[in-house]
Amino acid sequence: MYEPPHFIETRDSVLHSLITSEPLGLLVSNGPDGPVADPIPFTLHENEGEHGILRAHLARSNPHWQLMASQPDLPVLVVFQGPQAYVTPSWYPTKAETGKVVPTWNYVTVQVSGLATIHPDPQWLLAQVNRLTESHEQAMPKPWAVNDAPDDFVSQQLRAIIGIEIVIAQISGKWKASQNRSAADKAGVAQGMILQPKEQQKQMAALVQQRVGAKDQ
Repeated sequence: MYEPPHFIETRDSVLHSLITSEPLGLLVSNGPDGPVADPIPFTLHENEGEHGILRAHLARSNPHWQLMASQPDLPVLVVFQGPQAYVTPSWYPTKAETGKVVPTWNYVTVQVSGLATIHPDPQWLLAQVNRLTESHEQAMPKPWAVNDAPDDFVSQQLRAIIGIEIVIAQISGKWKASQNRSAADKAGVAQGMILQPKEQQKQMAALVQQRVGAKDQ
């Protein structure tokens, strides 16, 4: 991933926070006919390994897991996407001053790479499905649990999936939030975005206000 210095984020705590809040990652492997990609919800185990461990599952009918099993020494890539929004030059005071402005796109992303291990064991899968379910059900008024379903049904469902574990070898983040603009232009972007209808635009407005770039120092 191309990372100009003012957009780089290296703190594991910040990178992990994005993964936890936006757990649907794009899993990418290199197949014989080109890249193979699947969006999958992951759980992050940040206290395991140097940079954490990702765990997830795929349908057994999905050949992606067989591809990873056939090349265990070849790293896979997982991409997590945070807030993103278009930036119009009309929000820059610089537009009125010089006219030397162009549109751009602000976004937040984390990329993870590491070796993938395949887990067919039902007990491993049950633990993973429980962890994934609990992490997303806890905010529900009446949280659903895996053991709410009949045991035989759960066993049947577990036989239809396969587990994936990725020990994070490399993790990188890019927080492109107008850090390369002047303080006035940043203020214009934040003000413009906060008035837009989409929640991601409002989230990006907050990031623009929070992030400090070279022109602020």
